[in-house]
Amino acid sequence: MAIKPVDLRKAYRLLQVGPTTMISASHDGDKNVMTAAWVSLVGSNKVMAFIGPQAYTRKLVEKSGLFTVQIPVVNQMETVLYAGEHSYKDTPEKINKIPTFYQEGVDIPFVQGCAGWLVCSVIPNAKYELVHNLFMGEIIGAWSDDRVFRDGHWIFDEAPDELRTIHYVAGGQFYAIGKGTKFDHGPGKD
Repeated sequence: MAIKPVDLRKAYRLLQVGPTTMISASHDGDKNVMTAAWVSLVGSNKVMAFIGPQAYTRKLVEKSGLFTVQIPVVNQMETVLYAGEHSYKDTPEKINKIPTFYQEGVDIPFVQGCAGWLVCSVIPNAKYELVHNLFMGEIIGAWSDDRVFRDGHWIFDEAPDELRTIHYVAGGQFYAIGKGTKFDHGPGKD
C-alpha cells in the first residue's frame, strides 16, 4: 500500500460514495477523533459535516479552523464504533487507542488504514454552525490508499474486500459498498 496525494479537482470523489466517516482535529497539542455519519459534499471542493455541540472534536475545529475527514473501510468497523461510542469527556485517552499518523505539513492526526483522507479548512458560517451544527470546509489537501482509490477513481472491484468503504445503518450494523457496474450509454446515445 502507498498513500498517494489526490488531485484536488478529483478529491470530492472520495466522499461521493456516501461512506460513514471519521473526523479528527487538533489544536495546541490537543487532539481527538470522532465518528461522523452526516458528512457530505456541497460542491466539488467543499464538504459539510454535522458536529454536535457535545463533541469535543467540535471545540478543536472551532479553535483551529481545520478538520480531517477520514473514509474508513471494512476492517475498521471496530475502530469506527469505538470512536463513536466513547466521548473524550468520559475517555480522554481514547485517541491513544486509535492508530493514527501524521502527513507532512498537517498537524491533525490521520486514522491509519482508511481509504482516504480530506483535510478541510473551515468556511465560517456562524448561523449554520450555531443553529444547525453544520460546518462547511474547503478541501485543501487529500490523500488515498492507492489500492482502492487511484487516478481520481475508486477501484473497489480490484481491491480486497476488507478495503471496501462502510455505511452505517444502526445498532452496530454496517454495509460494505458493493460490486461496481457501468452503464455504457445514456439518453441520446445509440
